[in-house]
Amino acid sequence: MTGTLQLQGVTKSYGSRRVLDDISFPVRAGQLTGFVGGNGAGKTTTMRIILGLLVADGGSVTLGGSELTGDIRRQFGYMPEERGLYPKMKVLEQIVYFARLHGLSKADATAKATALLGELGLEERLNDNIETLSLGNQQRAQIAASLVHEPEVLILDEPFSGLDPIAVETVAGVLQERASRGVSVLFSSHQLDVVERLCDDLVIIAGGTIRAAGARDELREQFAAPRWELSGTGDVGWLRDEPGVSVVDFEGGSAVFDAEHPAIAQRVLRRAMQDGDVSRFGPQHPTLAQIFKEVIQ
Repeated sequence: MTGTLQLQGVTKSYGSRRVLDDISFPVRAGQLTGFVGGNGAGKTTTMRIILGLLVADGGSVTLGGSELTGDIRRQFGYMPEERGLYPKMKVLEQIVYFARLHGLSKADATAKATALLGELGLEERLNDNIETLSLGNQQRAQIAASLVHEPEVLILDEPFSGLDPIAVETVAGVLQERASRGVSVLFSSHQLDVVERLCDDLVIIAGGTIRAAGARDELREQFAAPRWELSGTGDVGWLRDEPGVSVVDFEGGSAVFDAEHPAIAQRVLRRAMQDGDVSRFGPQHPTLAQIFKEVIQ
């Protein structure tokens, strides 16, 4: 079954403490959805409810409009934040074992595991014991375990934790390739720059509530301040005296400024074009880190 994974009104409490309150957001097929929030915000609890490891007090989780069943969830792939590998097993043996648990024949499991481990850069470590791997390579093996049965939905809790920059790019490429096949990918991460670069959609959670959710570029527009960038060949020092303009930064022939109204920004552009060539002009979009800081306050 394929389609959008949809959470609608999901709630969860432990005694009198409500840890999830009306959680609603989609994870679209063929998209990478970044799930960000501080420690204790509710990310892992949400993921465990999706996977059926916890039962919600209220709300629903559906895939393509259908309630999740055990058979549907068997098509999911999950990587927990905690290590879930057997340290004494060899890398290939471990991934083949997980593939066999999903019903693959030994031949298919071995072929898929070998190819996947090569894709993740572990082709030279197939016969090494898990415990001899670096933490980053153990992380890659754990990701392989979640992918080897070719899931339709992929849920990853901190997949980039402990990875060096080269490994981050390797894993990111694997996830992007899976999304291009139509897999729905939801992953949490504290590395906001990685999330912002990779994800089509973003979900920000704090205190058990969704503070912002939507397409990355739409959220950038929604939370954009009236801030503009200007670069050109002319002197822009006159900006300091321009009515309705507050200069944020000067550097060479470039400036960043706040304008009280878009019409003022257009007036600035016309003046800059009179003084020289303009190579860049437009609104400055906020980073995910800036949006995150704004919505959780």
